[in-house]
Amino acid sequence: MKVYAISGLGADKRVFDYLDIEHELIAVDWIVPEKKEDIKTYSKRLINEYKINKEIEFGLLGVSFGGLVAIEMSKILNPKFTLLISSVETRNELSWIVRLVGKLKLIELLPKNVFNPPKFIAHYMFGTKRKKLLNSILDDADEMFTKWAVRELLNWKNESKIVNLIKIGGTNDKMLPPKGDHVILVEKGEHFMIVDKGVEISDIINREVKLYL
Repeated sequence: MKVYAISGLGADKRVFDYLDIEHELIAVDWIVPEKKEDIKTYSKRLINEYKINKEIEFGLLGVSFGGLVAIEMSKILNPKFTLLISSVETRNELSWIVRLVGKLKLIELLPKNVFNPPKFIAHYMFGTKRKKLLNSILDDADEMFTKWAVRELLNWKNESKIVNLIKIGGTNDKMLPPKGDHVILVEKGEHFMIVDKGVEISDIINREVKLYL
C-alpha cells in the first residue's frame, strides 16, 4: 500500500529517510502556492498533482504543517488512515498565541526574510542534535513558501475531527505541543523527532497501521 508523506513547512522529504515502514512511502514535494491561495485549495491541487484519488488503498502521513495539509486532503479523500507526526488535528489544538496572531493578521506586515531565523533559534525550537541536516534543510527552504505556510497555519479554521487517525507527538515539542485525544506520546521527543527518533517512530507506525488494514 502507498503512503503519501507530506513534510513540514521548514523541511523537505529528507526527513523521511529516517523512517523504516512496511509500506511504500511516496514523499510529496511542495508545489508553488498560487497568489492568495488557501490551504484547502492548495490541498486539492496536491491531490490532483499526485492523482491520489485514483488509488484504491492508500494512507496519508503529515509532519508539522504537512499534517494540516494531510487533514485537508483526508476530508476530501478516503484514506485507510491519516498519520500525524508533531502536528495537530484541529485549530483548537493550536496555542492561543498562534490563534491570536492569526486573528490580528500581523504576519502580513512582516518581510519574508523574517522566515529564515538565526540558526541558534531554529536549533532550540526544533530541538535536534542533527544540526547540520536542519541547517541544510532551512537553507534550502523558500522564504515565500514558508511565509505562505505560516500564514495558513495561523489562519487555519478546521474544527472537524477525522476517522482512522493516528497521532504521534513528542513530550518536549516546543513548536506544536501534543494536544487532543489519543495522542501516542514519544518521551523526550522534540519537533524534529521524525529524524532524531526515527526508529521508535517507525515502530509505532508499523504497529498502529496494522489496526486499519
